[in-house]
Amino acid sequence: MSLPKPVEALWSELERVRADVLREADGLSQRQADWRPGPNDWSVGEILDHLTIAEIATGKLTTKLTKEVAGALASWPSDLTALAPLPPDPPGPAEAPQVVWPVAGKPIGDLIATMKATRQRSRQSIERLASVDPRKLRFKHFRLGDLDLAQWWQLQARHDDIHLAQLRAVKRAAEFPKAERT
Repeated sequence: MSLPKPVEALWSELERVRADVLREADGLSQRQADWRPGPNDWSVGEILDHLTIAEIATGKLTTKLTKEVAGALASWPSDLTALAPLPPDPPGPAEAPQVVWPVAGKPIGDLIATMKATRQRSRQSIERLASVDPRKLRFKHFRLGDLDLAQWWQLQARHDDIHLAQLRAVKRAAEFPKAERT
């Protein structure tokens, strides 16, 4: 499906940052994936799990919002040439809602495979987004307030980018386990 230019740009950004996340996780051993810098910090595996859970939630939100108004929505408006920007993050650290908390110790191969499969399903959600006026589909975010459907997907890209930096910091930690020789 051909996407409107703003949605195509959004999809490209989602794919770019996800490729960076997967590149960082590539080749990690289970020991490396499970290692935590501190007792309250997430491991690489937990970061991957969290990102996947959050993306699944955004996909479900897309389905929910588009089904609730099925048939009542106009298609992508020709005058919509740019997506509404995301509001800035409020100051201070953010605590993830419990619904998107990761589970420790999942096999790294399974985490990566699930993340890739989730992204393939997300393409369907992006195509749904491209077939409606996203400004009319709104849902409240726990920190950012009322967001339209396109902003939820923009948030997914921002979220991946934030956790990409976290993942890289975990790998840079002096105590991060060295690669195991095979």
